[in-house]
Amino acid sequence: MPEIVLHYIWEHCLWAGFEQQTTDGKSVEILSVGEHNRDAGPDYSHARVRIDGKEWVGNIEIHVCASDWTKHRHHLDSAYDNVILHVVRIADKPVYNSKGELVPQCAFNYPSDKDYLTRLFESAQQMDSAVARIGCAEQLLRDPNLLTEGWRKTLLYKRLECKRASIERLLEITKGSWEHALYISLARNFGFHTNSLPFEQLAINTPLSYLQKHRNSLFQLTAILMGQAGLIKNEQVSELAKEYAFLRTKFGLTPMDGTMWKQGKLRPQNSPELRIRQFAELLYKSENMLSKILDTNNLKELEELFTVDKMGKSSIDILLINTVIPYKYAYAKHRNGSFDAQALMERIAPENNTIVRQWRVLGQTIRNAADTQALLHLYQNYCQHHECINCEVGYQIFRDRQLKLF
Repeated sequence: MPEIVLHYIWEHCLWAGFEQQTTDGKSVEILSVGEHNRDAGPDYSHARVRIDGKEWVGNIEIHVCASDWTKHRHHLDSAYDNVILHVVRIADKPVYNSKGELVPQCAFNYPSDKDYLTRLFESAQQMDSAVARIGCAEQLLRDPNLLTEGWRKTLLYKRLECKRASIERLLEITKGSWEHALYISLARNFGFHTNSLPFEQLAINTPLSYLQKHRNSLFQLTAILMGQAGLIKNEQVSELAKEYAFLRTKFGLTPMDGTMWKQGKLRPQNSPELRIRQFAELLYKSENMLSKILDTNNLKELEELFTVDKMGKSSIDILLINTVIPYKYAYAKHRNGSFDAQALMERIAPENNTIVRQWRVLGQTIRNAADTQALLHLYQNYCQHHECINCEVGYQIFRDRQLKLF
């Protein structure tokens, strides 16, 4: 039973008429299934359920097996602390949030007719157009092993090479300064896709050397960055506004247009203001960050570098995947050294986004960030551009068809 089918059953209320209860025997009434979240974080937000007569409003997370909660490291991620119900097909273990609190869990009760579920599966595939854009979807459903481990490894390093090329272009802009290039890359990734371009522009418009002159004052770092982001209005008379006015004159700075930032439909933890404050805190607490990143392959030490206020585990993982590991890889290549990027990626939890979920639907085993990075590269650089003949999976399918003709 693919997870997306459980999503379909949940979202389309096909559980209606079936009694639901928690694994410890409490009655469950589903009042509202909530809003489907296609980005990182719990599967559904703003859901309403009544458990043992008490009404709850919050997030819903859905898994095939309860143990997937731990495999995906939700027990370490505060973004999942507001999950009011964990909906599973197989309740093979109790689960806890990052506060150590037991999460209410429901072994989903729904129609069990196999023909009916097969039709649901076909409908669930059509529910997301991304599946339709994977040309070999039908063949992979029949034989997931067409996508080999060797091809995954190749795809991972192709992706790292693309990121290395981007770093090389930044080094040209920063006149060979690895530290300045890292600063711009980190800023871009602090935008977490939605605000990546404004964040990158913020870093380019705010020279690192100016920030370093005030790196011992979190207040001043915050004032410069918030002001440069265009998020301090001229009419404001706060202490932050006064400090930015002083620093703007001191360095001859020009702020961005604040309307560049996307504010709508963002969770509070993804708001530009909070992300900028977190970025200021990171610069404040992490002197000589480049050398600290390059000097260790210890995952715990790298995670601690990016542990700032209200930054969840999944967000830290994204920064490690998209900035830290590519920089370590690029620097090793630059120095003719070696760095096992795959080994470090394999110790990080898999990403959870729309594209990754489509590969799960097609029967692909996704164990860690090395898998998700490989599959993201496959989708973005082959599937989307119909480069099937240059893909190992497409080549195998083409070859097998040719052999059948003779």
